[in-house]
Formats: sequence, structure tokens, C-alpha cells
Amino acid sequence: MHATPDIPATPTPLPELRVLYAEYVQFVARVLRRMGVREADLEDECQEVFSSLYRRRDSYDGRGSVRSFVFSFARRVAADYRKRAHIRREALSNEMADTAVEPRVDDAIDARRARSLLEELLEGLDDDRRVVFVLFELEQLPMNEVAESAGCPLQTAYSRLYSARKHVEAGVERARKTGRFP
Repeated sequence: MHATPDIPATPTPLPELRVLYAEYVQFVARVLRRMGVREADLEDECQEVFSSLYRRRDSYDGRGSVRSFVFSFARRVAADYRKRAHIRREALSNEMADTAVEPRVDDAIDARRARSLLEELLEGLDDDRRVVFVLFELEQLPMNEVAESAGCPLQTAYSRLYSARKHVEAGVERARKTGRFP
């Protein structure tokens, strides 16, 4: 009986830009938002991600997932965005004044406060922990894909997730004690 030699898998080619855009634009927008890009700048930064993808499309070697490749561009664009000085100086608040409103509106306000608190807590994480938390907890990617996207070993990704969860849990607890969050 002869053993058949292992035939290397053919690398998956990167889809055309329009296909990439259609498939990943919502993912990119969520990642950018969760990585600190303000809503007002989201469309421009999303466009920057896909422009960068187009310019660097030849760097895709087909070994990793397309999602991880796209994520790496979104991560860099968000990091560059947060480094710009005018972004750091501006602080917008999504808080609304307490008023007597119908219960459904109260639920919407609570949800907005929860999102605002989460965004604030994510800002307090370093990029390594933030990436793992966003991809695993919010994007619900499998941990092996999270580790690949983060460029770290699987156990390191789990460690970063544990640390990020502790940070978020402590922040929520502080917000509850101060009455900022129900």
C-alpha cells in the first residue's frame, strides 16, 4: 500500500473588492465602532478599510481566513483613528436627561446607556485585550479565529479574554454602585 503524499491545499483567493465589501461591510463597521471609531466618522473609516484592502490585496496569501485578513485592516484603521489628536480631545455624550417617558422609551434609553458604558469600558482596554474581547464576546467568532486575527497563541487569547472580562465586569459594577447603570 502506497502512502499518498500530502497535497498542499490551494490557497483561497481573495474575492473581488465589490464582493468583499458586500460580505464584510457590516462586520467592518461593527469592528470599527467597537474599536473606538465614532459614529459620525464610521462611513469614512469604513471606506478607508476597503481602500487599504484594495491597495494591499496582493499581500493576501490565502493561508488565513478572509475575515481575519479584513479584520487586520479594520484594526489598523481604528488604531490610526484613535491616535489622531482631534479624536482624543472630542468627547461626545450619549447621555440623555432623565424625563418621564413611556416604558418602551425607557428601555431604549437603558440600551443606549449600556452601549455608551460598553464603549467607555472598551476604551479602557489596551488594543490586545480589546481585540480579543470584541471578536469573541461581541462578534462571537470562535477562539481559534480570534487568536489568528490577534496574531497570538490560543492560550494567550484566552488569557487576554479573561483579563478583558474582569475589566468590563469591574466597570459595570462601579457604574451600578454609582447609579450610572441599572
